[in-house]
Amino acid sequence: MSAARPGDDLKAHGEAGSASTDPALRSGVFHLADARARIPGPVGEHFSDVLRRGSLRLLVSHPLRPNQQTPHAQDELYFVVRGRGVLYHDGRRERFEAGDAMFVAAGIEHHFEHCSDDFEIWVVFYGPAGGDHE
Repeated sequence: MSAARPGDDLKAHGEAGSASTDPALRSGVFHLADARARIPGPVGEHFSDVLRRGSLRLLVSHPLRPNQQTPHAQDELYFVVRGRGVLYHDGRRERFEAGDAMFVAAGIEHHFEHCSDDFEIWVVFYGPAGGDHE
């Protein structure tokens, strides 16, 4: 088995779009419109990589329905750009809508349910495999 890179454990999120990987990058503005313009990707990907730096991976996603995910190796943040739905996580369900933020720790079972057709999110994977426990 090959070593996984941060964020690679999200099976539906492969290598779409063109993420900035410039090691000299110390700050920047990432435009949602630019990421949207790369969706769908060359082979139909529903997301666009925006930035990779160390353990950090930033992408924009239009999650597939039905939304099936496996628990991720890294901690994860979601920022809802538009739409609404239900986050199933750690055995419970919570509603979300545009403007909300969600956190899912590494290894936690989760997926989206009852999402509106316009559902769009920023996704941030970060930290070491197994999650940041501090």
